[in-house]
Amino acid sequence: MQFIDRVEIEVEAGKGGDGIVAFRREKFVPAGGPAGGNGGYGGSVIFTAVENLQTLLDFRYNHRFQAENGARGGPKNRTGASGKNLMIEVPCGTVVYDMETGEVIGDLITHGQTLVVAQGGKGGLGNKHFLSNRNRAPEHALPGLPGEIKQLRLELKLLAEVGIIGLPNAGKSTLISALSAARPKIADYPFTTLVPNLGVVRKPTGDGTVFADIPGLIAGASQGAGLGHDFLRHIERTQVLLHLIDATSDDVVGDYQTIQQELKAYGHDLATRPQILALSKIDAVSSQNLNLSELATELNHLSHAPVFLISSVSGTGLEAMLQEIWSVCDRLKLAEMETTIFN
Repeated sequence: MQFIDRVEIEVEAGKGGDGIVAFRREKFVPAGGPAGGNGGYGGSVIFTAVENLQTLLDFRYNHRFQAENGARGGPKNRTGASGKNLMIEVPCGTVVYDMETGEVIGDLITHGQTLVVAQGGKGGLGNKHFLSNRNRAPEHALPGLPGEIKQLRLELKLLAEVGIIGLPNAGKSTLISALSAARPKIADYPFTTLVPNLGVVRKPTGDGTVFADIPGLIAGASQGAGLGHDFLRHIERTQVLLHLIDATSDDVVGDYQTIQQELKAYGHDLATRPQILALSKIDAVSSQNLNLSELATELNHLSHAPVFLISSVSGTGLEAMLQEIWSVCDRLKLAEMETTIFN
Protein backbone atom coordinates (compact mmCIF):
# COMPACT_ATOMS: atom_id res chain seq x y z
CA MET A 1 0.00 0.00 0.00
CA GLN A 2 1.35 3.41 -1.00
CA PHE A 3 1.72 5.85 1.90
CA ILE A 4 0.29 9.29 1.09
CA ASP A 5 0.08 11.81 3.93
CA ARG A 6 -0.67 15.10 2.15
CA VAL A 7 -3.20 15.85 -0.58
CA GLU A 8 -5.11 18.80 -2.02
CA ILE A 9 -8.75 18.39 -3.02
CA GLU A 10 -11.84 20.41 -3.95
CA VAL A 11 -15.22 19.77 -2.32
CA GLU A 12 -18.56 21.19 -3.43
CA ALA A 13 -21.75 20.93 -1.44
CA GLY A 14 -25.07 20.47 -3.22
CA LYS A 15 -27.12 23.40 -4.51
CA GLY A 16 -30.46 24.01 -2.88
CA GLY A 17 -33.50 23.19 -4.97
CA ASP A 18 -35.47 26.01 -6.56
CA GLY A 19 -38.79 27.12 -5.21
CA ILE A 20 -41.63 27.02 -7.75
CA VAL A 21 -44.62 29.07 -8.74
CA ALA A 22 -47.82 27.05 -8.62
CA PHE A 23 -51.50 27.62 -7.84
CA ARG A 24 -54.05 25.26 -6.44
CA ARG A 25 -56.92 24.90 -8.87
CA GLU A 26 -59.17 22.00 -7.95
CA LYS A 27 -62.83 21.31 -8.11
CA PHE A 28 -64.63 22.20 -4.90
CA VAL A 29 -61.60 24.23 -3.70
CA PRO A 30 -62.58 27.83 -4.32
CA ALA A 31 -59.82 30.41 -4.30
CA GLY A 32 -57.13 27.78 -3.89
CA GLY A 33 -54.39 30.34 -4.04
CA PRO A 34 -50.62 29.96 -4.38
CA ALA A 35 -49.26 26.48 -3.66
CA GLY A 36 -45.64 26.46 -4.86
CA GLY A 37 -43.40 24.45 -2.56
CA ASN A 38 -39.89 25.28 -1.33
CA GLY A 39 -36.82 23.62 -2.75
CA GLY A 40 -34.93 21.01 -0.74
CA TYR A 41 -31.60 21.61 0.97
CA GLY A 42 -28.44 20.68 -0.88
CA GLY A 43 -26.34 17.88 0.55
CA SER A 44 -23.27 18.72 2.64
CA VAL A 45 -19.78 17.23 2.36
CA ILE A 46 -18.83 15.54 5.63
CA PHE A 47 -15.55 13.87 6.64
CA THR A 48 -15.65 10.88 8.96
CA ALA A 49 -12.55 9.56 10.77
CA VAL A 50 -12.08 5.78 10.65
CA GLU A 51 -9.46 3.55 12.23
CA ASN A 52 -8.99 1.13 9.33
CA LEU A 53 -7.30 3.74 7.10
CA GLN A 54 -3.66 4.76 7.51
CA THR A 55 -3.06 6.74 4.34
CA LEU A 56 -4.70 9.38 2.14
CA LEU A 57 -4.15 7.22 -0.94
CA ASP A 58 -7.85 7.33 -1.88
CA PHE A 59 -7.46 11.05 -2.64
CA ARG A 60 -4.39 10.65 -4.83
CA TYR A 61 -6.30 10.32 -8.10
CA ASN A 62 -9.70 11.65 -7.11
CA HIS A 63 -9.39 15.35 -6.31
CA ARG A 64 -12.97 16.55 -6.59
CA PHE A 65 -16.00 15.58 -4.52
CA GLN A 66 -19.55 16.86 -4.93
CA ALA A 67 -22.65 16.27 -2.84
CA GLU A 68 -26.13 15.86 -4.25
CA ASN A 69 -28.28 18.85 -5.16
CA GLY A 70 -31.65 19.47 -3.55
CA ALA A 71 -34.80 18.89 -5.62
CA ARG A 72 -37.19 21.58 -6.82
CA GLY A 73 -40.27 22.29 -4.82
CA GLY A 74 -43.53 20.73 -5.95
CA PRO A 75 -47.14 21.84 -6.36
CA LYS A 76 -49.59 21.59 -3.48
CA ASN A 77 -46.96 23.12 -1.17
CA ARG A 78 -44.69 20.11 -1.42
CA THR A 79 -41.09 20.71 -0.37
CA GLY A 80 -38.46 19.24 -2.64
CA ALA A 81 -36.31 16.37 -1.41
CA SER A 82 -33.03 17.32 0.24
CA GLY A 83 -29.83 16.18 -1.44
CA LYS A 84 -27.92 13.33 0.19
CA ASN A 85 -24.89 14.28 2.25
CA LEU A 86 -21.60 13.05 0.85
CA MET A 87 -19.77 11.12 3.58
CA ILE A 88 -16.01 10.77 3.00
CA GLU A 89 -13.85 8.51 5.16
CA VAL A 90 -10.42 9.75 6.23
CA PRO A 91 -7.79 8.24 8.54
CA CYS A 92 -7.79 9.16 12.21
CA GLY A 93 -5.23 11.94 12.63
CA THR A 94 -6.25 13.91 9.53
CA VAL A 95 -5.97 17.70 9.77
CA VAL A 96 -8.13 19.70 7.33
CA TYR A 97 -6.88 23.11 6.13
CA ASP A 98 -8.66 25.76 4.08
CA MET A 99 -6.17 26.48 1.28
CA GLU A 100 -7.47 30.00 0.68
CA THR A 101 -7.09 31.20 4.26
CA GLY A 102 -4.59 28.68 5.61
CA GLU A 103 -6.83 28.13 8.64
CA VAL A 104 -7.41 24.76 10.24
CA ILE A 105 -11.03 23.74 9.64
CA GLY A 106 -10.83 20.70 11.87
CA ASP A 107 -8.70 17.92 13.31
CA LEU A 108 -10.18 14.42 13.11
CA ILE A 109 -8.59 12.31 15.84
CA THR A 110 -11.07 9.78 17.22
CA HIS A 111 -12.88 7.01 15.34
CA GLY A 112 -16.33 8.12 14.23
CA GLN A 113 -15.60 11.85 14.59
CA THR A 114 -17.26 13.90 11.85
CA LEU A 115 -16.58 17.29 10.33
CA VAL A 116 -18.77 19.28 7.93
CA VAL A 117 -16.32 20.80 5.45
CA ALA A 118 -18.84 22.23 2.95
CA GLN A 119 -22.39 23.21 3.87
CA GLY A 120 -25.22 22.48 1.45
CA GLY A 121 -27.19 25.36 -0.03
CA LYS A 122 -30.59 26.34 1.31
CA GLY A 123 -33.62 25.59 -0.82
CA GLY A 124 -35.40 28.46 -2.56
CA LEU A 125 -38.82 29.65 -1.40
CA GLY A 126 -41.93 28.82 -3.40
CA ASN A 127 -44.58 31.42 -4.17
CA LYS A 128 -46.70 30.16 -1.24
CA HIS A 129 -44.18 31.87 1.03
CA PHE A 130 -44.94 35.31 -0.47
CA LEU A 131 -48.67 35.23 0.10
CA SER A 132 -49.84 38.35 1.92
CA ASN A 133 -52.89 40.59 2.29
CA ARG A 134 -51.49 42.87 -0.37
CA ASN A 135 -50.41 40.11 -2.72
CA ARG A 136 -52.96 37.32 -2.86
CA ALA A 137 -51.48 35.70 -5.97
CA PRO A 138 -47.68 36.01 -5.91
CA GLU A 139 -46.10 34.89 -9.14
CA HIS A 140 -42.47 34.69 -8.16
CA ALA A 141 -40.27 32.20 -6.31
CA LEU A 142 -36.63 32.11 -5.27
CA PRO A 143 -33.88 29.91 -6.67
CA GLY A 144 -31.93 27.65 -4.35
CA LEU A 145 -28.66 28.88 -2.93
CA PRO A 146 -25.40 27.33 -4.13
CA GLY A 147 -23.51 24.99 -1.85
CA GLU A 148 -20.10 25.89 -0.47
CA ILE A 149 -17.07 25.18 -2.64
CA LYS A 150 -13.76 24.82 -0.84
CA GLN A 151 -10.18 24.06 -1.73
CA LEU A 152 -8.81 21.86 1.04
CA ARG A 153 -5.45 20.49 2.04
CA LEU A 154 -5.47 17.29 4.04
CA GLU A 155 -2.48 16.35 6.17
CA LEU A 156 -2.17 13.10 8.02
CA LYS A 157 -0.38 13.14 11.37
CA LEU A 158 -0.02 9.63 12.70
CA LEU A 159 -1.51 8.88 16.09
CA ALA A 160 1.26 7.18 18.06
CA GLU A 161 2.20 7.46 21.72
CA VAL A 162 5.89 6.78 21.13
CA GLY A 163 7.89 8.18 18.21
CA ILE A 164 11.20 6.49 17.34
CA ILE A 165 13.62 9.06 15.92
CA GLY A 166 17.26 9.09 14.94
CA LEU A 167 19.68 9.43 12.04
CA PRO A 168 19.44 7.04 9.08
CA ASN A 169 20.64 3.53 9.96
CA ALA A 170 20.28 4.10 13.71
CA GLY A 171 18.32 0.85 13.94
CA LYS A 172 14.77 2.21 14.20
CA SER A 173 13.17 -0.28 11.81
CA THR A 174 15.00 -3.19 13.39
CA LEU A 175 13.80 -2.10 16.82
CA ILE A 176 10.13 -1.76 15.85
CA SER A 177 10.24 -5.16 14.17
CA ALA A 178 11.74 -6.65 17.35
CA LEU A 179 9.11 -5.06 19.61
CA SER A 180 5.98 -5.52 17.47
CA ALA A 181 4.49 -7.44 14.60
CA ALA A 182 5.45 -4.68 12.14
CA ARG A 183 7.76 -5.88 9.37
CA PRO A 184 9.36 -2.83 7.75
CA LYS A 185 12.05 -3.12 5.11
CA ILE A 186 15.47 -3.37 6.76
CA ALA A 187 18.81 -2.93 5.01
CA ASP A 188 22.34 -1.76 5.79
CA TYR A 189 22.17 1.44 3.75
CA PRO A 190 20.80 4.89 4.68
CA PHE A 191 17.19 5.87 3.97
CA THR A 192 15.91 2.31 3.81
CA THR A 193 12.73 3.54 5.49
CA LEU A 194 10.86 5.84 3.13
CA VAL A 195 7.55 6.02 5.00
CA PRO A 196 6.61 5.92 8.70
CA ASN A 197 5.94 2.47 10.08
CA LEU A 198 3.47 1.77 12.89
CA GLY A 199 3.70 -1.09 15.33
CA VAL A 200 1.68 -2.02 18.40
CA VAL A 201 3.80 -3.00 21.40
CA ARG A 202 2.01 -4.89 24.16
CA LYS A 203 2.39 -3.94 27.80
CA PRO A 204 2.54 -6.63 30.50
CA THR A 205 -1.11 -5.74 31.25
CA GLY A 206 -2.06 -6.61 27.67
CA ASP A 207 -2.77 -3.04 26.60
CA GLY A 208 -1.26 -1.97 23.30
CA THR A 209 0.89 1.12 22.73
CA VAL A 210 1.44 2.43 19.21
CA PHE A 211 5.07 3.06 18.24
CA ALA A 212 5.92 5.05 15.09
CA ASP A 213 9.21 4.51 13.27
CA ILE A 214 9.90 7.90 11.68
CA PRO A 215 12.17 7.94 8.57
CA GLY A 216 15.70 9.09 9.33
CA LEU A 217 16.36 12.74 9.99
CA ILE A 218 19.53 14.48 8.86
CA ALA A 219 21.07 17.89 9.45
CA GLY A 220 18.81 20.49 7.84
CA ALA A 221 15.70 18.29 7.93
CA SER A 222 13.60 21.07 9.47
CA GLN A 223 14.46 23.25 6.43
CA GLY A 224 13.56 20.55 3.92
CA ALA A 225 16.74 18.50 3.59
CA GLY A 226 16.39 14.75 3.17
CA LEU A 227 13.23 12.83 3.97
CA GLY A 228 12.81 13.98 7.55
CA HIS A 229 11.05 17.26 6.73
CA ASP A 230 8.16 15.38 5.12
CA PHE A 231 7.62 13.25 8.20
CA LEU A 232 8.46 15.48 11.16
CA ARG A 233 4.75 16.26 11.44
CA HIS A 234 4.11 12.64 12.39
CA ILE A 235 5.82 13.05 15.74
CA GLU A 236 3.86 16.17 16.69
CA ARG A 237 1.20 14.04 18.41
CA THR A 238 3.55 11.62 20.16
CA GLN A 239 3.79 11.71 23.93
CA VAL A 240 7.31 10.32 24.20
CA LEU A 241 10.28 10.39 21.83
CA LEU A 242 12.60 7.39 21.78
CA HIS A 243 15.87 8.67 20.36
CA LEU A 244 18.03 5.92 18.90
CA ILE A 245 21.74 6.59 18.45
CA ASP A 246 24.04 4.20 16.62
CA ALA A 247 26.70 3.08 19.10
CA THR A 248 29.03 2.21 16.20
CA SER A 249 29.05 5.84 14.97
CA ASP A 250 32.32 7.77 14.97
CA ASP A 251 30.60 10.71 16.71
CA VAL A 252 27.81 9.52 19.00
CA VAL A 253 27.48 12.86 20.79
CA GLY A 254 27.44 14.75 17.50
CA ASP A 255 24.68 12.48 16.21
CA TYR A 256 22.61 13.21 19.30
CA GLN A 257 23.10 16.96 18.95
CA THR A 258 22.17 16.90 15.24
CA ILE A 259 18.72 15.45 15.96
CA GLN A 260 18.13 17.80 18.89
CA GLN A 261 18.92 20.82 16.73
CA GLU A 262 16.42 19.67 14.09
CA LEU A 263 13.69 19.12 16.68
CA LYS A 264 14.29 22.59 18.09
CA ALA A 265 14.32 24.21 14.64
CA TYR A 266 11.08 22.49 13.62
CA GLY A 267 9.26 23.80 16.69
CA HIS A 268 5.85 22.53 17.85
CA ASP A 269 7.44 21.90 21.28
CA LEU A 270 9.19 18.77 19.98
CA ALA A 271 12.46 19.69 21.68
CA THR A 272 10.73 19.81 25.08
CA ARG A 273 8.88 16.50 24.60
CA PRO A 274 9.90 13.77 27.09
CA GLN A 275 12.75 11.76 25.61
CA ILE A 276 14.38 8.44 26.27
CA LEU A 277 17.78 7.77 24.71
CA ALA A 278 19.04 4.39 23.54
CA LEU A 279 22.47 3.48 22.25
CA SER A 280 21.64 0.82 19.68
CA LYS A 281 23.67 -1.95 18.00
CA ILE A 282 25.78 -2.56 21.11
CA ASP A 283 26.22 -6.16 19.90
CA ALA A 284 28.33 -4.76 17.03
CA VAL A 285 30.61 -2.72 19.29
CA SER A 286 33.89 -4.06 20.57
CA SER A 287 34.18 -3.28 24.28
CA GLN A 288 37.95 -2.95 23.83
CA ASN A 289 37.56 -0.03 21.44
CA LEU A 290 34.74 1.86 23.10
CA ASN A 291 33.50 2.33 26.64
CA LEU A 292 29.72 2.33 26.26
CA SER A 293 29.10 3.22 29.89
CA GLU A 294 31.12 6.42 29.55
CA LEU A 295 29.20 7.34 26.40
CA ALA A 296 25.90 6.71 28.14
CA THR A 297 26.98 8.89 31.08
CA GLU A 298 28.02 11.72 28.74
CA LEU A 299 24.69 11.57 26.91
CA ASN A 300 22.83 11.56 30.20
CA HIS A 301 24.62 14.72 31.31
CA LEU A 302 23.80 16.41 28.00
CA SER A 303 20.15 15.37 27.78
CA HIS A 304 19.14 14.87 31.42
CA ALA A 305 17.23 11.88 30.06
CA PRO A 306 17.60 8.16 30.82
CA VAL A 307 20.02 6.36 28.50
CA PHE A 308 19.81 2.64 27.71
CA LEU A 309 22.24 0.29 26.00
CA ILE A 310 20.26 -1.97 23.67
CA SER A 311 20.57 -4.52 20.92
CA SER A 312 17.46 -5.16 18.85
CA VAL A 313 19.07 -8.31 17.43
CA SER A 314 19.90 -10.02 20.74
CA GLY A 315 17.19 -8.30 22.80
CA THR A 316 19.70 -6.88 25.29
CA GLY A 317 18.33 -3.94 27.29
CA LEU A 318 14.92 -3.88 25.55
CA GLU A 319 12.89 -4.87 28.61
CA ALA A 320 14.43 -2.17 30.83
CA MET A 321 13.91 0.43 28.11
CA LEU A 322 10.25 -0.56 27.70
CA GLN A 323 9.64 -0.35 31.44
CA GLU A 324 10.89 3.25 31.37
CA ILE A 325 8.65 4.04 28.39
CA TRP A 326 5.59 2.61 30.18
CA SER A 327 6.46 4.59 33.29
CA VAL A 328 6.76 7.88 31.40
CA CYS A 329 3.52 7.26 29.46
CA ASP A 330 1.64 6.46 32.67
CA ARG A 331 2.89 9.64 34.34
CA LEU A 332 1.82 11.73 31.36
CA LYS A 333 -1.65 10.16 31.31
CA LEU A 334 -2.05 10.75 35.04
CA ALA A 335 -1.01 14.39 34.65
CA GLU A 336 -3.47 14.81 31.78
CA MET A 337 -6.31 13.34 33.84
CA GLU A 338 -5.54 15.64 36.78
CA THR A 339 -5.47 18.65 34.46
CA THR A 340 -8.84 17.65 32.99
CA ILE A 341 -10.41 17.20 36.43
CA PHE A 342 -9.19 20.53 37.81
CA ASN A 343 -10.21 22.41 34.68
